[in-house]
Formats: sequence, structure tokens, C-alpha cells
Amino acid sequence: MSVFTQLSGTLVNVVAVLIGTGLGLTVGGRLPQKTQRTLLQTLSLVTLFIALDMAGSLNKVQGGSIPGVLLALLSLAVGVVIGEAVGIEEFLERLGENLRRRFRGGGRFTEGFVAASLLFCIGPMTVIGGIQNGLTGDSGTYVLKSTLDGIAALALAGAYGIGVGFSALSVLVIQGGISLLAGAFAAGLLGGADPGILKTNPYVLLVTGVGGLMIAGISWNLMLGGLNFEDRRVRVGSMMPALLIAPLMLWVAAKI
Repeated sequence: MSVFTQLSGTLVNVVAVLIGTGLGLTVGGRLPQKTQRTLLQTLSLVTLFIALDMAGSLNKVQGGSIPGVLLALLSLAVGVVIGEAVGIEEFLERLGENLRRRFRGGGRFTEGFVAASLLFCIGPMTVIGGIQNGLTGDSGTYVLKSTLDGIAALALAGAYGIGVGFSALSVLVIQGGISLLAGAFAAGLLGGADPGILKTNPYVLLVTGVGGLMIAGISWNLMLGGLNFEDRRVRVGSMMPALLIAPLMLWVAAKI
């Protein structure tokens, strides 16, 4: 299988984000500020629905005698301690600022880059789609995700500006990396590329649930972004280590 085939879904997703951003910059700037704010709040509500649906996966996970929601809480707690210690949130902000200065972006460039990158790259479709695309060449999941991300990029770009478009770099690196690594690791770790198997795997379910809780934080931030309550934002970036810690937590709990 060629590298292009493995990356086909990722490339479609990148193009969708760029098109959505372009439309958002073209149309969004012509809308009244009140309308832009309401559109952003609408996106936050849809994002919250997706987040709660993902978080519901925790009800299907049990690590020994420990319920999935408790495993998620422990994973997030440990993840936040690590994330704050190494300064992930600050790293993302610096990366956004460096891109803004390099490409002379204005307005809320960094905020848009960080929010869009986290929104587009956290979730089960990112992992499952990457494994499918990398192992079998099937880009169907990423094509569906591309539609959702394109619409979200349109709404975000209207509020945050061109920084949203640079999140396409995050999509390319993260989704492309998952797809390219899938052939080497996923078959042995997750039982093959069958979507049915992946969606019922307890490790995938736990990571999905933790990701859902993180996306709920993004939803909150989107709502506050529309209302300009910056000091009450959830530091979702600092929670990112939890996505790696959660499977370890489940493995340990199953051994107890």
C-alpha cells in the first residue's frame, strides 16, 4: 500500500479545514459581531453533544473492580499534573504565537490555532480513522470527519481568524502520524483494523471517554470565547497526557 493511500483521508481532512477556514474568513467577516458570537455558541453546543456522546463510552469500561469513570478521573488528574509540569498549554500558545508572528497573523490567531487543533485532533474518529486508513487504505471515517471539521473551521474562523487554518498542520502531523504508524503497531495492539473490534476495545473506549471529557472543556472554552471570559477557560492542553495514561491505568486496574 502506498504512502499516499495511507494518508488519503488525512489529506482530505486538511483540505476541508483549509476550505472551511477560507469560507469563514470570507463570510464571517461580513457578519455582525452578535451573529458571529451566536454561531460560535451554536458550535459549542454541538461540540458539547459530541463530547457527552464520547464520554458515555466510560460506562462500557471496567478495569477489574474500578469503573471507567473513575479510571478517567485518575487519568485526567495524573495527566494534568504532568501537563502542567511540562507546560503543554504554554507550549501550544508559544507555537501559535510563533506562527502568528511568522505569517503576520492578527487578532486571536493563537487562540484559534490552539482551539481548532485540539478540537480536530482529539476524539475516537482521529484514532479509528487513522488505523483504518493506515491498515486498509479505507478513508471513509476521515472523509466523514472532514465534513464535520470543515463546518467547524468555518464557524471558528469567523470568530478567531486565520489561526484556525494553521490547525491543518496539526491535523496533518497527528492524523498522518497515526495512519503511518498503524501498520506497524495497531494490528497487534488493537486486534486488527475491523472498525467493530476497535469500537468495542476497552482501551479505545476509555481513551474515547477521556477525550470526550476534554472536548467538553473545549466546548466550554468556545462558549466563553464568544463571551470574552478568558480567565475562566479550561486548560485542555494540559490534560493531553491523560490520553496516554488512560490505557496504562486500565492495564494496571485489570491486573489488580
